[in-house]
Order: sequence, then C-alpha cells, then structure tokens
Amino acid sequence: MERKGSSSDLVKTSEDVSNGKKGGLKTMPFIIANEALERLASVGLSANMIMYLKNEYHLTNARGQIILFWWGAISNFTPIFGAFLSDSYLGRYYVIALGTFISFLGMVVLWLTAIIKEARPHRCKLDSGNCLKPDIGQLALLLSSFALMAIGAGGIRPCSLAFGADQVDNPDNPNNGRILQSFFNWYYASVGISVLISVTVIVYIQTQFGWVVGFGVPVGLMLLATIFFLLGFGLFIKMKAKKSLITGLAQVVAVAWKNKHLSLPPVDFNGWYHHEKDSRFTFPTHKLRFLNKACIIRNPEKDLNPNGIVSDQWNLCTVQQVEEFKALIKVIPMWSTGIMIAVTLSQHAFPVLQANTMDRHLNSHFEIPAASYGLFGIITLTIWIAIYDRILVPWISKFTKKPHGLTFKQRIEIGLLFSCAAQAVAALVERERRARAHNEGLERNPLSQVNMSAFWLVPQHCLTGLAEAFNAIGQIEFYYLQFPKSMASIGVALFALGMGFGNVVGSLIVEIVDHASSRGGKVSWVSNNLNLGHYDYYYWILAC
Repeated sequence: MERKGSSSDLVKTSEDVSNGKKGGLKTMPFIIANEALERLASVGLSANMIMYLKNEYHLTNARGQIILFWWGAISNFTPIFGAFLSDSYLGRYYVIALGTFISFLGMVVLWLTAIIKEARPHRCKLDSGNCLKPDIGQLALLLSSFALMAIGAGGIRPCSLAFGADQVDNPDNPNNGRILQSFFNWYYASVGISVLISVTVIVYIQTQFGWVVGFGVPVGLMLLATIFFLLGFGLFIKMKAKKSLITGLAQVVAVAWKNKHLSLPPVDFNGWYHHEKDSRFTFPTHKLRFLNKACIIRNPEKDLNPNGIVSDQWNLCTVQQVEEFKALIKVIPMWSTGIMIAVTLSQHAFPVLQANTMDRHLNSHFEIPAASYGLFGIITLTIWIAIYDRILVPWISKFTKKPHGLTFKQRIEIGLLFSCAAQAVAALVERERRARAHNEGLERNPLSQVNMSAFWLVPQHCLTGLAEAFNAIGQIEFYYLQFPKSMASIGVALFALGMGFGNVVGSLIVEIVDHASSRGGKVSWVSNNLNLGHYDYYYWILAC
C-alpha cells in the first residue's frame, strides 16, 4: 500500500505490514547502533589521519591535506548516488547493509596498510630529508581504502535516518509526532556521542598504542555495526523502491527541452498535466516559466492512457515535478554561499599539525592527543544548540515576533561571520606560535615543541563550532522551507553536496597556495616545517 504524506517515493510491501511485529521502537537499537558505530569508526580514523600520512607515508603537509580534502569530498558526493540507488532499485535496508559492508572492507584495507610493512615506505627520521616517498602500489592500496570507506558512507548516511523513521512512523497513531521526535533526539544524540568518543578515545588509542591497534579498534567497531544491523533483518519494515526523485527532475529537463519550440499558454490554461495523488499544484507558477513547457499536454490521446495517466513520463511531466525542479533551482544561490564555510569546517589537518608542535600537557602525567582539540568545537556546537533552543529563542521571539527567533537567513549570515572570525583567530594564533618558535631558535627544528600551550587553539575551534551551529542548521531549515514535502529529504543531500564541493575548493586552495608561494625556491606557506612556513597567511586567505 502507498504511504500518504511520506517524503519519499518508497512503498511498504504487504509482507511488511501483514503483522504488527515488524518495526517499532524495538528496531531502534539495531539502527542506532549501526549509525553510531559507523560514525565512531570513521571519525576516529579521519581525525588523526594527517599524522598517519605524514609519519608513515612521508607525505608533505600540503599533499596530506589535499588527500584528506578529496576523501571528504567523495564521502559527501556518494550519498547522492546512495539515495538514488535506494529510491530507484534496492530500497533503504539493502543499501545500508551494502554500505556498511563496503565501509568495513575499506577499514580492513586501511588496517592492512598498518600491519604489512611492505605496504608503506621504510621508516626514517622525518627531519633527515631523505625519506622515501610511497610507490604507486603503496599509494594505490591506501587510496583504495579511502575510496571504499567513501562509497560505504554513501550507502549509510543518506538512508539511515529515513530508514529509522520508517520503523516508527505510523500516521494512525495519535502519538506519532512524539514518537518520531523521540527517535530523532536519540538518533542525533547517539551520533554526537559517537563523534565525541572518536576524537578522544580512538585518537588516544592511536597515539598511545600505535596504528595497528588504533586502526584495529575501528575495524572491530565496524564489524559490530554490520552484525547488529544484519541481526535485525526479521524485525525491520523494509520499503520497496518505487521511483526516484532524481529521475523525476531529469525528466523535467528532458521534456522541457523537447518542447522548447512550443509557445507558452496562459497560466489558467486547462491543458496542464497535474494528475498526481495528493498534489497541491494544479497550475504552474510564473517563475522560471520556460520549464512549464514540460507539463503541457500536446496530444491527450497520445500522451495519456484511458485512465488519464501519462503513458511515457519522458514525454510529459506533472506540474508537481516542474515545481519541484523550480524549487531546487531557486535555492542554488543560497546553497552556493555554504561552499566556502564548508572549506573552513573541513580544516581538520593543519590544526592537528599545529597542536603537535605545542605544549599539550593537561598535567604532569597526561598529554592531550593533537587530534583531540576538535572536541572543543563539538562541545561548543552542542551546548549552543541547547542554549539557543531553550533559552534564547523564547527571548528573541518577543522582539522579532517569529516563533524560531532569528530567521534562517540571519542564522546563515551569522554563521558565515563566525566562520570568518574563526579563520582570523587561527591566523593570529599561528602568527604568535611561529614568532615564539623563532625566538626559541626552532626555525630548523620543526619537531621540537614550542613553549606555548595548545589551548591557544581552543578559541578558533569554539568559533568554528558556533559557525556550524548557526550556518549548517540554518541551511537545512532553509531547504526544508523552500521545498515541497515530497522533496523534504533533499535538504540533507544538498547540505552534504555543499560540503563535498567545499572539500574540492579547499584542496584547490591548498594546491594553489603551495605552488604560488614556493616559486623561485621560496619556502612554501604550507611547508612541512611549520616554523619556516606561513600558515597564518593561509588562514588569512580563508578569512578573506
């Protein structure tokens, strides 16, 4: 039977709904455990990866950052394909299961690079200047692990939240709204806790016990995620694929182009095709009118069957399809403003390298791992969301007369300002760190620790957390408000796509800065030696 009002184009099978034993809250441990363990494993690997690339593969700081940018980009592009595969062919359960297994394989391959000595260049002292670079085979094995994990993420991340909602969503239940809200809260709480554990516990294990153990733990966690999800097979409500939203949008472009020679009739023309259940669009809007040609009925006898339904969807589209495509086009300008903040939100590698040269002792016995300082951004984001939602929104609403306090555009703008401030603070802190290194005579000794606490890095992480809290959530809410209900899920996909483009732009910026600043034999701004380079200039470029 068809699920009315669903934001997806998936349908339940009679097998799924024939008994009340499937779905419900009892499936949540399997779904939440899968997502939480996947995030715990993947974030635990990426947080400290720059140190692995630099120390074990002898890659330059710039080259390592570029590789990590591209890994992040592909991980954010693949969810689009995962959503298409889920909606069009396999359904969410099988896409998640496939993605989990592929991610597990990718982590195993990465683990093997740490276990097998021949998979990496021979060890050497990094400051000796004669370290061997990885050969083609070694680099291919490493990059294949990243590619497998990115493909796996594309299957898990776009489907996991929606699949969980499928299990508890029951419009006939008067408490349905409360149950869904409870699920979303637990889901996001589990993801947040997973990230916190990743940048603390997993990173600490890698730092203290080495890469074999440090990569082996995420492999074990991913194996548990796979087992947990497969164990719930008989309990899940599994939605069958019906049609793809992406295909529907492509049909609008194809049909509008095919009908480009037609003249546009008036809006109240009775030849618009709007035969779609629960559609709220009867006539197309005036905006982007050239797309309206996709829903003109040219020949009723040829275009429609006896039941009034379109015979070939690549010859005629509904008004609903056309308006959905218009909604997507209209958000592109606002979406594009999120690309640059995605670059700043993805600045994980260089702050880790900075922290590695600073005093990280919490006391005389405990030293905080360099990759764990991103924890302060996550904590700031979590605390701010709680304060804003519970305290500031009711107060601000009294002045703005808006139930959500600030508008989504205002939050996006504030997030961009915080992002600029974060990069400016990062530049000032790096300038101070570099100056102290020079005063202490450490210009030629990049591995020595500067007499400066790594807690100087906390403000820039906190500002980045605030930028994400304002901008990212504001973006997603903007997409949800602009799109029809049938496209509600596209907001998450668009945000991920923006992060993907941000990673690509970030890699290009590093590449350009590295080449341009090292011309004429000069020391690159993003040199392996932070004390001779000018990472503060790099941060100023991002701020500008």
